[in-house]
Formats: sequence, structure tokens, C-alpha cells
Amino acid sequence: MARSFLEAPATGGAWFESASEIASGSINESFAAVRVRRLPPVRPLRSHRTIFISDTHLGTRGCKGEALADFLAHNECGTLFLVGDIIDGWQLKRRWYWTEAQSRVVAEILAKVDNGTRVIFVPGNHDEFAREYAGRLFAGIEIAGETVHETADGRRLLVLHGDRFDGVIATAKWLAYAGDWAYGVALRWNDLLFAVRKQLGLPYWSLSAWLKHKVKNAVEYISRFEEAVAAEAAKRGVDGVVCGHIHHAEIRQIGGVLYLNDGDWVESCSALVEDARGNLEILRWASPPQRNTSLAPAETAVPALIPA
Repeated sequence: MARSFLEAPATGGAWFESASEIASGSINESFAAVRVRRLPPVRPLRSHRTIFISDTHLGTRGCKGEALADFLAHNECGTLFLVGDIIDGWQLKRRWYWTEAQSRVVAEILAKVDNGTRVIFVPGNHDEFAREYAGRLFAGIEIAGETVHETADGRRLLVLHGDRFDGVIATAKWLAYAGDWAYGVALRWNDLLFAVRKQLGLPYWSLSAWLKHKVKNAVEYISRFEEAVAAEAAKRGVDGVVCGHIHHAEIRQIGGVLYLNDGDWVESCSALVEDARGNLEILRWASPPQRNTSLAPAETAVPALIPA
């Protein structure tokens, strides 16, 4: 069987080789070369203590692989959290899809490992096949069902994907699959709209995200999800929680808990970053005019943090 692109050369990679069966065929041999591919040197624009990204959905047409690879190349960090739905096993079960840009994403992550970055992968529902390997280390990447991150100023943040707080997935997984298909259709319309806007010299804008925020039921769903995740963090006695899953980047206080969602890389192209003082902000990285910009200035995000 072909060796997977996340397999460490010196250690066993049986877990991900087995996961290759989620595709209709075996993983192409060329993915093994990603581990040793030489990336062109890029000088990072920014240095962070910690970066959190999730919902990249590698293996789908909706994944903004070029933007994500560019973000990883231009942002360095001491710790990188991959907060679930990094690889879209649901989609790969239906049809194999992979691009050179998505291989670059994998190469950038492995390059960070090689350069000393601690990389922690917290699987989500779309890459749930990796959950049974929690506690293991593969290709220098730590696998964890969930974990706690301590910020530079001493705050303890629970890090999990968040899908178990999604009532649809918990009670009717078939409906989640149907919703995933419909969401994929919306994302294809996104790509068409982006191509038109690019020809007109306009920046990236997500139709699906706009619709999601305008529909009352969707807004209520997001609010219920955020409150449920924050309640779990409060019960655990931590200061805050970092999650993904709903593709809605956010930093806000909920009942004394700092709720942080790092967004996604199919709509908003956003990441959560922590600086050397423990300040947290969400960055957008969709297209050149938007790169290195935050959803809210860092100085406005700082007051939302819980005092040490």
C-alpha cells in the first residue's frame, strides 16, 4: 500500500495508512514525497507564540489550499494547533480529490515540525478516523482528543473541535451528511463568485458565510453552540475554550468564559493567533488585500481576555 503523506519515515504510520481506505483507492505514492519536499524559503511576515487553525477540509474543492499554504509560510509560531476537520474523510469516502495546493499545506505543516514547532492535531468529526490514535505521535505531530493550552499570561484554554456540542451530529448523523452535501453546493457557488470578483479586481467575499449570518435559524444555531461549548469550559474550571466546527470565527465572553473560535479555510480563511504576551486575535488571510488583517484590531481584542 502507498505510504501516506503524514507518515514519519522512521516510525510506523499504520494509523494513517489505514485511513487511506477512506478514499476509493490508495493514496498516491507521490504524497510520500511531501515529507522531503524542499519548499522555497519564505520570510515570515509575523511571528506568534501560538496559532490555531481548523476546518481546512483538505480533500475537498472548497478548501482554500493556496491561501492556507501562504498563511503557514508567512506566519511562524512556537505551537500550532490543528483543531479538527483538517482532512475531510466524509468527502474522501465519496470521491477522491486532492490538489497541489493541498499538498503544499501538508508540506508547510511538516516543515514547521522540522523547524521545531510543536504541532498538535485535535481531530474533528470529518477526520474522526484519527481519534482512536489520540496520545500517539506521528511524523512529529501529536494526536489528542482534546487538550488544555496555557497562554503566556497564565490562562488555561480547553482546546477541542466542538462537534459533540452539535445537536444534529449527536442525534441525527444522516442529517449532518445531508447538510454537508448542501454546504458543498453553496461552497461551489462561492468559488464561482470568487472567480468573477477576482476578474473584477474585487477582494474575496463568502456568499455562504453571508447567507449563514442572515438566516435566523443559522444565527440561533451558532448562538446555542457557542453557549454549550462555553458551559462545558465553565464546568471544567478553565478560563476559556478554543474550538472550530461551525465555521464562524469569534472572540467573546460568555458567562465569564472566554469563547474563541478560529474559523475555517473554506469560507473566512481565518486563524486564531496568540502573541508573546498572551493577547489573542483572529486573522484573515483570504486574498492579498486582506492578508495580515484581523477581524478586530488586537487592541480591541485584549480587553475581552480574562484577567490573570
